[in-house]
Amino acid sequence: MTYTAPLDDMRFALREVAGLGQIAALPGYEHATDDTIDAVLEEAAKLAGNGLAPLNRDGDKVGAKLENGVVRTAPGFAGIYKEFVEGGWNSLPFDPEFGGQGMPWLLAASVQEMWQAANMGFGLVLLLNQGAIDAIHHHGSAEQKATYLPKMISGEWTGTMNLTEPQAGSDLGQLKTRAVKKDDHYLVTGQKIFITYGEHDMTENIVHLVLARTPNAPAGVRGISLFIVPKFLVGADGTLGRRNDLRCVSLEHKLGIHASPTCVMSYGDDGGAVGYLVGEEGRGLSYMFTMMNNARLSVGIQGLAIAERAYQQAAAFARARVQSKDDGSADPKPVAIVHHPDVRRMLMTMRSQIEAMRALGYYTAAGIDGAAKHPDKEAARKIQDRVDLLIPIVKAWFTDLGNEIASTGVQIHGGMGFIEETGAAQHLRDARILPIYEGTNGIQARDLVGRKIAKDGGETMLALVAEMRALADELGAAPGDDLAAIRSGLVAAADALEEATRWVAQSVKAELVAALAGSVPFLRLAGTALGGWLLAKGALVAQRKLASRDGDPTFLEAKLVTARFYVDVILPPALAQLGPLKAAGRTVYALKEEQF
Repeated sequence: MTYTAPLDDMRFALREVAGLGQIAALPGYEHATDDTIDAVLEEAAKLAGNGLAPLNRDGDKVGAKLENGVVRTAPGFAGIYKEFVEGGWNSLPFDPEFGGQGMPWLLAASVQEMWQAANMGFGLVLLLNQGAIDAIHHHGSAEQKATYLPKMISGEWTGTMNLTEPQAGSDLGQLKTRAVKKDDHYLVTGQKIFITYGEHDMTENIVHLVLARTPNAPAGVRGISLFIVPKFLVGADGTLGRRNDLRCVSLEHKLGIHASPTCVMSYGDDGGAVGYLVGEEGRGLSYMFTMMNNARLSVGIQGLAIAERAYQQAAAFARARVQSKDDGSADPKPVAIVHHPDVRRMLMTMRSQIEAMRALGYYTAAGIDGAAKHPDKEAARKIQDRVDLLIPIVKAWFTDLGNEIASTGVQIHGGMGFIEETGAAQHLRDARILPIYEGTNGIQARDLVGRKIAKDGGETMLALVAEMRALADELGAAPGDDLAAIRSGLVAAADALEEATRWVAQSVKAELVAALAGSVPFLRLAGTALGGWLLAKGALVAQRKLASRDGDPTFLEAKLVTARFYVDVILPPALAQLGPLKAAGRTVYALKEEQF
């Protein structure tokens, strides 16, 4: 159950694929020097490997407990969280005006990968707090920012997101939680479910962001407002006052992430919880989407992280487990299973997909920085359009792969993978929630097709296709059989993604249901193709560095091999999604409801 951050791979993705140098050159990021970045990565790796990872197993076995209205986190969690706060880790990407370090989101994403890989049950408290900070920073009043952001950015307080209710899961228009105005605040009543770290013992205050309806609000999503509802009320001088009228009434018993308390929260049992309106009434859902988009990128990073953790454990097991003779040798002596072809195939599949995810995830995080800091407003807008397009792909494709790769990790362990003591099963159980929360992956595919492609007729995606073709031209001018094969796969990916995008852009206008029926295959095709594009970019860099003898040749040669495996083995079945994408609409509604 050990974890070692793959720093060489992370640095390569940061610098050679995501363009850390260009991000560090943007106004406001001058302090993100190479030395500083490397120091942060090194220290984060130590904390993840030596502090968080050892707590992962007990966190799963013991979990969080609700005792007399108080949630007790798993052993060691309160102590390591205090270490996080004292080390300033919570403040990494946030506004210096409120105590943040103002580092790039690209760096924050790479550090977040470490936290989530080492201990996802713990990492969730950081993820939700990050999103809450983002929402208040974008939409809160000056007073709200001054009151809440410094403590949340330092980590002394944490934040949550309260959307779901028993009758309202993805359909937030069905929310019933009410907020009635009284003097300078509102009184909030209702119940929320699935609230991650809604109650815990690691901080003195918890700042809940709650969606609710005011009395005269219209039905549907237009009637939803957003409120700050703190666990303890905050005085004008910043000190904590009385306990607010809210409580955790139960914890969910879950398949995985046992260490993360998933709370049922009750508001207003004694007359109403004091809440403060964020922005304007009726705009709560749009405000919350700021937080949700932030969280969706982070959930995608969780998919990458759990895949990396499962891969590390599977690779270590494959090198150590001795079973059967080597098929390529006459020697009857049993060998480690890493010698067997199918185990190699599984490990290469895991490794290549992880590297593709890391490249695309970091590239998307770099886009967030570019959209926020680029001095040319039109350029910043185009970058933001690209980020908006990529977010649902990152969230859904990464988390689907996180499940598949964690399952492959169990398979490599064989029967021992099905035994809890090895730890492989925990990764699979923990990974299973990722395609569900922060908007199911079907919702991500619907968003990609029904909003992002429909918004501009596929123009933003086709601009990415053009960049894929430009890279193919560069590969064509470079020497080597590997780059030639990678170029061929990249051209096929660009062709398939262009055809799919044009079909979706036309179909979403002509027959929305047919387009939505094929939305999941489209998202899978897009993610796999774009991941291949960025692996190809990394392969070209690796080849050039090998030619100039700049870097570790063993590491650089592995980049070429991994990229070639990806285009030879991973890309072809994904590009075949073009058929199901177009055909799905013909049959998904062919059966009557009662036939299911």
